[in-house]
Amino acid sequence: MTDSSVSSETIPPESTQRILNGNLAVEVARFGFPLALGMGLQTTFNLVDLYIIGQIEGELGTASVGAIGICDNLASLGTIMSYGLSIATGVILSRKQGEGDDSGVHRVAWQSILMLTAMAAVCGLFGVLGAEFFMYDVMGAKGQVAALGTDYLRVVMGGSGTMFLLLHLVTLQRALGSSKTPIAMLLIANVFNFVLAVLMVYGPGEAPEIFSWGPPIAEALGIPRMELVGAAWATVLARVFALVPTLVVVIWRYELFRKKHRSPINPGIMKQLWELGWPTSTQLVARIIAMLVVHSFVARAFTTETDQSASTALGVVLRLETMALFVGLGWGSASQTYMGQNMGAGQLDRAKASGWYAAGYDAVMMAGLAVIYVSYGPQIVSFFEDDPRVVGIAVEYLKWVAPSYVGLGVGIVLGSAIQGAGATFYSLVLDVSVVLAFQLPLCALVVFGLELEQYRLWQVVATTYVCSAVVYIFSYRRGTYLKTQLA
Repeated sequence: MTDSSVSSETIPPESTQRILNGNLAVEVARFGFPLALGMGLQTTFNLVDLYIIGQIEGELGTASVGAIGICDNLASLGTIMSYGLSIATGVILSRKQGEGDDSGVHRVAWQSILMLTAMAAVCGLFGVLGAEFFMYDVMGAKGQVAALGTDYLRVVMGGSGTMFLLLHLVTLQRALGSSKTPIAMLLIANVFNFVLAVLMVYGPGEAPEIFSWGPPIAEALGIPRMELVGAAWATVLARVFALVPTLVVVIWRYELFRKKHRSPINPGIMKQLWELGWPTSTQLVARIIAMLVVHSFVARAFTTETDQSASTALGVVLRLETMALFVGLGWGSASQTYMGQNMGAGQLDRAKASGWYAAGYDAVMMAGLAVIYVSYGPQIVSFFEDDPRVVGIAVEYLKWVAPSYVGLGVGIVLGSAIQGAGATFYSLVLDVSVVLAFQLPLCALVVFGLELEQYRLWQVVATTYVCSAVVYIFSYRRGTYLKTQLA
C-alpha cells in the first residue's frame, strides 16, 4: 500500500487526512451534512417549478402539475444512468486518492468525462424523438396532462446533458474530499431557476400578484409566455449557469481535464468504469421504474379523461419525496468517499464504521422530514396545489409513506457505502430483489387483482422502504463487500 498522503497539486492534504485519521463521528457529519444539504437543494429546482406552475389558474394549472410529476420520473431515468457512471468514477477516484495515485485520478477523470458526454448526446436524442411515446404509450397519461407533458419532456430530456455534467463534476469534487464548494453553485443555480421560471412561464401576460415583477421584465426582454414548457427551459438554462463556474473550479483547483491530462480514448479505463457503473445505474433505475409503475397504475386505475386528481396528487408528493431521496444520496455520497479512501488506505474497520455513522445521521434527518410532512401535510400540499381533491389524496399518501422515509434513507446510505467499496453488483442484487420480489407484484395485486383503494397502494410503498432498510442492514453487517478489489 502506498503512502496515503496526496499531492498538494490535487487537493489540500488536510482534507484527506481528516477522512483517514480524524474523529470519525465528527468528520462524517462535517463532510456529509453539506453534501446532504447540497443534494437537497438540487430538488428545489423541481419544487420551485412546482410552485410557479401551481399558480397557473384553472384546469391548465392542475394538468401542468400532473404532467411535471410524470415527466420528472421519466427524465430522471437518463440522469440515473449518468449518475451510475459518476458514482463509478467517484469510487475509483476516492480509492486512488487514498492510495496516493495522483496520475490515476487524472486519467480516470478525463475518460469519465468523454463517456458522460456521449451518454448525454444519446439521452437527449431519445428525449426529443420519443417524448410522445413515453407519455402516451408508456405512462398511459391522458388528456391535457399527456399533451403538456410531451412538450415539457422534450425540452427537459433534450437538455439533460446539463444535469449529467453538473452532478458529475459535483461527484468528482466530493470524491476528492470537497463537500462545500458545490453548495454555492447550486444556490446560484436555484436563484437563476426561480427568476427564469417566472419570466418564461408567465411572460409579459397575467401573473399572480407575488410574481407581478416578472411580466414587465419579460416584456422588456422579449420573452413570450410559455407556461409549462417555459419551466423546462428555465431549469435547463439555470443548470448551465451553475455548470460553467463548477467546471472552472474543477479545472483550477484540482487541475482535472487540463490539456496535459487529456489522453486518447482508453478502452481499459472505460471498460472498468462501465463494469463498475452499470450495476449502480441499473439499481437506481429499478427504484425509479418502481415509482413510474406506481404512477402508471394510478393513472390507469384511478383517473379519467376529466378527473386526473390522483395523478396530480402523486406528482406533488413524489416531488416532495425527492427531498428524502436526494438527502439520502447526499449522505450516501459521504459514505462512498469515506469507504473508498479508507479502503484505499487499508483501514477496513474505519471504512465500515463510516457507513453506520452516515446512515444514522440520515435517519435523524429523515425522521424530522417525516414529522414535518405528516404534521403540516395539508398546508404543504396546498402551497403547491389547492384543489381539495388533490390535497386529500396527497395528504393520505404522506400519512402512510412519510414515516417510512427513515427506512428509505438507511437503505440508500448503506447501499451507497457498499457501492463505495466497489461492490456495485452486490448492491444491485439487493435493490432489484426487493423491487421485483416484493413491491411490483404487490402493487399489481392491490390495483388490478384485488381492486383495493388507493391507500393500500401507499401502504405497499411504505412497506417496501422499510424492507429495503432491513435487507441492507443485514447485508452491511456481514461485510463481504470489503473484500472487493479494484484494478
